[in-house]
Amino acid sequence: MAGIYTLIELRQEIDRHPEIWRPLVFTNGCFDLLHPGHVRYLQAAQKLGKRLVVGLNSDDSVRQIKPNKPDQPSRPIIPSDQRAEVLAALRSIDAVVIFSETTAINTLQSLQPDLYVKGGDYAIESLPEAPTVLGYGGQIKLIQVEIPTSTSAIIQRILSRE
Repeated sequence: MAGIYTLIELRQEIDRHPEIWRPLVFTNGCFDLLHPGHVRYLQAAQKLGKRLVVGLNSDDSVRQIKPNKPDQPSRPIIPSDQRAEVLAALRSIDAVVIFSETTAINTLQSLQPDLYVKGGDYAIESLPEAPTVLGYGGQIKLIQVEIPTSTSAIIQRILSRE
């Protein structure tokens, strides 16, 4: 599918055409149930460089990050290949790469984006990826959350209506 790459394919594409890809912006997440908060965040991130790459947590990594809660269905709700397809269809996203670790450190080390972006609900000091990005000379930017919502809150709202 167009816009969905393996890490090796994307690294090769960026290396072949840096003038098209750089400055490269990268963000990552589960993006389990895509909502307007995600869309606005991704649009804002895309404006910070030439291209936006989204690192997408695989199903296994989502299960590790978001363990089952007794009152909620297991995560992810949407399988990674389908989440990647939805993200790749967004105008603001130029590439999606699925990674299996719980952090994007390996992906960041490989792609070395110029700018690593996360939502303003994070703190740079608590990002496990921060030392990697700063170590290769990249920058980190936190984008203000315009619509404070979460997939977990959406799931809880749905379940409370039963």
